[in-house]
Amino acid sequence: MRRAILAGLILGVAIGGVSPLAATAKAVGHPAIPAAIFTDPPADAAHPPRMEVLHIPSGGVEINGVAYLAGGAGVHPTVVLLHGLPGNEKNLDLAQAIRRAGWNVVTFNFRGSWGSPGAFSFEGNLADAKAVLAFVRDPAHAGPLQIDTHRLVLAGHSMGGWVTALTAAQDDGLAGAVLICAADMAGRGATAAAKPMVVKSMAENMESLAGTSPEKMADEVIAISPRLSFNAQVAKGLATKPVLVLTSDDGLAPNAEKLVKAIEADGSHAVTLHHEATDHSWSGKRIALEAAVISWLQGLK
Repeated sequence: MRRAILAGLILGVAIGGVSPLAATAKAVGHPAIPAAIFTDPPADAAHPPRMEVLHIPSGGVEINGVAYLAGGAGVHPTVVLLHGLPGNEKNLDLAQAIRRAGWNVVTFNFRGSWGSPGAFSFEGNLADAKAVLAFVRDPAHAGPLQIDTHRLVLAGHSMGGWVTALTAAQDDGLAGAVLICAADMAGRGATAAAKPMVVKSMAENMESLAGTSPEKMADEVIAISPRLSFNAQVAKGLATKPVLVLTSDDGLAPNAEKLVKAIEADGSHAVTLHHEATDHSWSGKRIALEAAVISWLQGLK
């Protein structure tokens, strides 16, 4: 998502200072910088790192994807990385760093975005994420791509964080989930009365999107709220697996912190909250983003 104002509009969250919970998480300290951020992996002539173009069936079309595959023999743990709305920041520097740490990374463009065929829709995004997970778990693909299907992590930025939360809450086969500035697309505040403002904000995020319009997007946001929001069922589902929640000064932190509290209330001792004083795209904290994600991945069993 490009603008914090859109997040505030949809979520009804005031954009302000860092909350006490975020300040506490920030005070915990920064993780050490993993070597993968600044060091290439040892050369493996027999099994070098590589990239594969993917065409993933979803909703009657084949969406576009790319697999950044780690070097080395055998299967590798894998992150499926989701972009936001419209997805100008795709976090491919993060994908490359994760690969240097020995993980595969699968990225893709949602239906109707960035050249993927079909019509863009928010519920379509949820279906696409499930389709991608099914694709990478299929032995016909997992084998050639050297994917360890027992060590799959779903990660998403902004709108992709919303997709990640809802998808991971229903998927007991995931090893964990990462929410980066998660924007609850079905959060409180999206009502019929607010439609003109939602339309205006959606119009600012139409680049690269096909088969939709600001009016259609606003109608869908209103229709799925609060059915597909960060609700009690999402928190309960996320409480069964490790979750990393990353927040910034974009106005979305309070809602993410509320979700963290709900996950903890459901008995989880495996949710980690980390805050950085930066913008929605982590423009000034890219190394910190990579360090937080890779350190957390390396701590998974």
